[in-house]
Amino acid sequence: MSTSSSQLTAPTVPDLVIDLARFAAGIDAAKLDLAVVQAVKANILDTLSCALAGSSAKAIAEVADLVREWGGAAQADMFVFGGKFPAHHAALVNGGMSHARDFDDTHDGAILHAGVTAVPAAIAAAQLRGKLSGADLIAAVAAGLEVTCRLGVAIKVDIIESGFIYTSLLGYFGATAAAGRAMGLTAEEMVNAFGIVYSSVAGNHQVTRDASLMKRLQPGLAAQAAVVAVQLAKRGIRGAQGVFDGADGFFRVYLHGRADSDVVRQDLGKRFELMNLSYKTYPCCRDVHAAVDAVLQLRGQTPYTVDDIESIRVGVTAPGYQMVCVPEHVRLAPKTIVEAQFSIPYTVAAAWIDGSLGMRHFSDEGLQRADILALAARVRPYVDEDIDRDWRRFVTPAKVIVQFKGGQSLETRVDYPKGHPNNAMTRLEFAAKTADCASFAAVPLRANTADQLTVMVHSLESLADVSELLKVMTCPQ
Repeated sequence: MSTSSSQLTAPTVPDLVIDLARFAAGIDAAKLDLAVVQAVKANILDTLSCALAGSSAKAIAEVADLVREWGGAAQADMFVFGGKFPAHHAALVNGGMSHARDFDDTHDGAILHAGVTAVPAAIAAAQLRGKLSGADLIAAVAAGLEVTCRLGVAIKVDIIESGFIYTSLLGYFGATAAAGRAMGLTAEEMVNAFGIVYSSVAGNHQVTRDASLMKRLQPGLAAQAAVVAVQLAKRGIRGAQGVFDGADGFFRVYLHGRADSDVVRQDLGKRFELMNLSYKTYPCCRDVHAAVDAVLQLRGQTPYTVDDIESIRVGVTAPGYQMVCVPEHVRLAPKTIVEAQFSIPYTVAAAWIDGSLGMRHFSDEGLQRADILALAARVRPYVDEDIDRDWRRFVTPAKVIVQFKGGQSLETRVDYPKGHPNNAMTRLEFAAKTADCASFAAVPLRANTADQLTVMVHSLESLADVSELLKVMTCPQ
């Protein structure tokens, strides 16, 4: 398809990168509303908690070994395992670790994870700079989360159609905002950092279709590239300037112009899109969460056993169906952990049988359970026209109909799964999640790791040096 000359016309207003750079360079935690600060701290705690559990997930040991093999300047800590490495390499493994269990935050409107790029990049850059305060970390992470989330809600094409995973694709920019703020970049340097990282932006959805372990590593690549970009910008390297709205800017090249810069600009720095982040209660794709919540609701309303179930019908959006219901033979009988994490039949069956859904279900042992696979074979996902019409661009709600032998049935619909701002997790639930994640760490941690991490993150404003966080979440020597 040829590009018309009108599409290549120079923009009539300065490129969006100018606004984002000024925002990211100038954000000050002391001037943020208390609710925003608390939301950012919740994200930091959740992301670091997920990293504790992610440290033992497949592919992370291999990346950690590679980082050790590379060696280099002792700049930033590797989460959980410990040891100091070049900051960009630490960001690579820490970003992958944070996303590995698919337990991290989600923006249900933008359909992306924001913390797994922003938090590791901010912490690596903070340690590279040295003695960054907890307040400055809050500002850096706020910048990163906000850039990623705002870009996400500005996009008018869903990830199935685009072929990109927005977590990593947009996370390159969010991570750069976070790392740049942590490094103390000026607005001009921040423009160049965004322009530099634009040369690296990537993140495809094929990894999900193929159950590739790169699904969990792509955010690490984004965090790594961001830490490199801010260092190059700090040294005076000039990046692309028309990063988003230019003739060959991100919006045209990657999204065929189907994004709205004005949505990103509106009330930037005054209203925070990061407040709309959701947090997960199950370690799997967010598109299955409403279905699992619905099944658990219905399970508690019936005396019938699993043997009495004839079928479980699950209605979702068309993009949701593509994400977690096809190909049918894979979703009905997943053979890998990633396939199970992206399967409505498997997750619904596991939740009904055990009355819960946790990390044990996404293990080699869990995938072998004949009782779960037998019920999964009776789960019938479909595209619900009403849900698809109203929710197509969002994480999908779910309409669940459990049909029992003999003709009886139960039905419910969940629009906002647990963890959404309209159905938020409590502070106690966050603490329980952190404790659960700590129990899955790849190496033995201190018995009070979860409690210490929770207390320290909640009091970040009083922390003089971000590096103290890493002492809490690494293996005691």
